[in-house]
This record gives sequence, structure tokens and C-alpha cells, in this order.
Amino acid sequence: MTAFQVARRTVLAGIAVLLLVTAGCGYHTGGQAIRLPTDLHTLYVPTFINGTSIYRIEQTITEDVIRELHDRTHYRVVTTNADGAADATLNGTVTSAIIVPMTYDPATGRISSGMVAVSMKASLVTSKGKVLWENPNYVYREQYQVSRDAPSFFEEEEPALGRIAKSFAKTLVSDILEAY
Repeated sequence: MTAFQVARRTVLAGIAVLLLVTAGCGYHTGGQAIRLPTDLHTLYVPTFINGTSIYRIEQTITEDVIRELHDRTHYRVVTTNADGAADATLNGTVTSAIIVPMTYDPATGRISSGMVAVSMKASLVTSKGKVLWENPNYVYREQYQVSRDAPSFFEEEEPALGRIAKSFAKTLVSDILEAY
């Protein structure tokens, strides 16, 4: 065997070892690694707590979270747990919500755009009290435009809150399933 063949085999062996090492690095595609206990079948999702002055924001967010859990998981989702049959409880709190003007129309001095910012926290706890997952610091922002035409004025804060609720629900369910 020539020196060239030996060098070639050494390089090929090195490449093979490198491929084997990097193949087991632990990366996976999103939505594939469900790390919750296998004996978890029923989730109790009570209405989230509203720690803000925004009317019904907790109901909108809870409804979107329940819808997302139904759409993306195999868990039975219940909104009452009087019999204590749920395996785990998903608790949530809307900790703050602010609506602020962003820009003003220089001609009229009226608001031309605004922003809604919402902070939330959530946790998934077993019926025995073990915390399976939690995130105390979700923050979402949504900018919106205010109509300049007074007769066609439409309150845009509520649709912006709805978009935040949908985005939060998608992120929350992904975070729980991926256990990040």
C-alpha cells in the first residue's frame, strides 16, 4: 500500500468519525420532541388571572390557548376540574397590559398609531404539585394604526389584543411541548 492510499484512508476514517459525532448532536425539528410525562392525558385550563385593567383580556387569551391545545395536542382539555380528574393544570396570569400612543398626526395632533404591550406568566403543574414547566416572563407587543377618518373610526386596540392572544397561545403550546 502506498503512502497516498494510507493518507486517503486516514482522511476518510477521520471524516467518518466526524460524521458520527455530529449526527448525534441532539438537534431536532420543532414540534417533534414532546417531553411531558407519558401518563399525562387530561389538562385543566382554568381562566387565566387578569392582573390588569383591560376588560376580558384573560378570557380572550385563555380561549386561544385552549383552541391551540385542541389543535396541536392529543390531550383532553377541560375547563372545570371539580372531580380532580385532571392530570395537570395550566395556570396563567396576565401581569400587565398597556396601551400607548406611538405617533401623532402633526396637522390635527390626534394619535395616528399606538402600541399594545402585554406581559404574562404561565406554569404547568401536575395534580401532585410538581411543576412540569413554567415561564414567568412572556412579553408581547403589537402596533396598530388609528383611523384618521372620524366617521369610519374603528377601535383597533381589541383586534391588536386578539393578535397578541393568538401569538401567545402558539408560543405557549410550543414551549410546553418542547419543554424549553
